[in-house]
Amino acid sequence: MKRIGIDVGGTNTDAALLDDDRVLASVKTFTTADVTSGVRAALSALIEQAGDAARDVSAVMIGTTHFTNAVVERRNLGRAAAIRVSLPASASLVPFCDWPKELAAKVNGGIYLVEGGHEYDGRPLVPMDERAVAEAARQIARDGIEAVAISATFSPLTAECEERAFEIVKNEAPDVHVTMSATLGRIGLLERENVALMNASLIGLARDTTRAFVEAVADCGLGAQLFITQNDGTVVREDAAREYPVFSFASGPTNSMRGAALLAGIENAMVCDVGGTTADIGCLVNGFPREANNVVEVGGVRTLFRMPDLLSIALGGGTRINRAPLTIGPESVGYRLGQEALVFGGNQITATDIAVAAGLLDIGDKSRVTHLPGDFVKAALAEMHERVAEAVDRMKTDAAEIPLLAAGGGAMLIPETMPGISKVVHVEHNGVANAVGAAMAQISGETDRIYRDMERDEAIAAARADAVEAAVGAGAARETIKVIEVEDLPLAYLPGRAIRTRVRVVGDAAALQPAVPT
Repeated sequence: MKRIGIDVGGTNTDAALLDDDRVLASVKTFTTADVTSGVRAALSALIEQAGDAARDVSAVMIGTTHFTNAVVERRNLGRAAAIRVSLPASASLVPFCDWPKELAAKVNGGIYLVEGGHEYDGRPLVPMDERAVAEAARQIARDGIEAVAISATFSPLTAECEERAFEIVKNEAPDVHVTMSATLGRIGLLERENVALMNASLIGLARDTTRAFVEAVADCGLGAQLFITQNDGTVVREDAAREYPVFSFASGPTNSMRGAALLAGIENAMVCDVGGTTADIGCLVNGFPREANNVVEVGGVRTLFRMPDLLSIALGGGTRINRAPLTIGPESVGYRLGQEALVFGGNQITATDIAVAAGLLDIGDKSRVTHLPGDFVKAALAEMHERVAEAVDRMKTDAAEIPLLAAGGGAMLIPETMPGISKVVHVEHNGVANAVGAAMAQISGETDRIYRDMERDEAIAAARADAVEAAVGAGAARETIKVIEVEDLPLAYLPGRAIRTRVRVVGDAAALQPAVPT
């Protein structure tokens, strides 16, 4: 099946055409300020390069940093109200209390605390005050706020309060978009609520962005279905991405890790993806990124939801380098690399210039870096190698030597040997590994809940069935689904042999399956 993967990074927009696991064509272009015109340019260049091979493309998968950049850069964010069903508990820590002040001021569309919620064992805290929820919804509509995030205590275990509050808000203010925290995060009220508020603030941008992506695909004459990549290395249909933009926050490095695994044929390894702005280090387990089990900060806001376990350092092809004294980053020229780097006619020394001067890369005008002293080039390269090696070591969980997959346009900055690494594998097409990963077209389903009065095997089987149905509902073909992760934890403090079970499954997109003859 032919599909196109596109990854929009801070510096480059990459595209690759795949037929099953074979890369037929690939292009790398500079990211544009408005993002979408860069997607159009990359698609056009890819189709021109591929020629007849670009016919019969089934799907286009796009990974973008658009949503996380909006949070980090405090731009293109809408106002979102917070309805928390929790009183009399949690009144001392109100929504937005741990957000950076300038970000909270931009997003906060009102805070409403109402009675309700559940205990950790599923018992109601107090009955939910439905009248207070209705009054809050009417006030939100009067204030012109277009999005609201609903949270409740222990809602990932029992979502009754959030679901009922959702119904009330939609009845009182049908035009307001509602995000329920139980659909996004895990146990931990503040972090889960933060994710829901972020999601609500990005709804307007998500709708505009996905609409622009749909138009870009249509403008190139492709009758293909559009998918958006997610944090866990899978994809969702563009209509689902419109509703949950936060699930695409870390899709860029995740795409690179998945693409590197496919291109190298290695499913368990460390991965270092060096782009134009950052180097992202992660660990592949069975072909998927290891998932973070702790709090992840996004734009200074604490969150706890489905995110890969990554370490990002300020090192990439566009990293600024100064000579006296030698300093490397953390600033990057970003997508202006083509104008500001020495080898492209600019006046700023970058990591790309050091790589060209060291003979690691043949790009641009090499004569423009011949004046750089050899000792300076060697010292800068050694410092970059040391930073990468240190970051890789921090991400390893044991002393066993494992392979390292080198990916990204700046992969030449990765040292060939380092402690704890059995071998460094520079994967084929590593410059567009992120686009290859985006094109891998798998859809995930996950369940994380408590099962009572069941044996362990029964609970896992029930969780697996729930996860499969979630994947099918998201667009996966049932016959291709496989389990990639299982966790179970007996809860001694709950009655009825309670077991908390989490299962994650993946499957190929149903839209890409060949038609069954009748």
